[in-house]
Amino acid sequence: MGSLYYGNVESPIVMPDRILAHLAAIATTKLRRSESFVVSWKGTGDNGEGRTTLWFQPAIPLRFVYEQSAAVALNPATLREMADQATSNGGLVLDADLDIPEIGAARTEARRPVVAA
Repeated sequence: MGSLYYGNVESPIVMPDRILAHLAAIATTKLRRSESFVVSWKGTGDNGEGRTTLWFQPAIPLRFVYEQSAAVALNPATLREMADQATSNGGLVLDADLDIPEIGAARTEARRPVVAA
């Protein structure tokens, strides 16, 4: 499991390396262009309830730390889907397990969370 450090907090947001790598690719591309965006996911509480939304913008420090030393292969279709969502009014939505649904399935349901293949 990788870790996303958002802002100046000491506790990370933990998620699979595969998802973190795809999110990092989207974040670095958008933030390099000075484009802010929202990332949300549900199920953040101990009982699986709740929702978290982060506002990514260039002035907020981000650090991506991976558990594995090998680079994760990125799926171009997943990156396109994530980029499209990140550009939308609703922002990029990850599912309750911080996973990204398969791209074909994501296209059949509007505003469904995305999953890295």
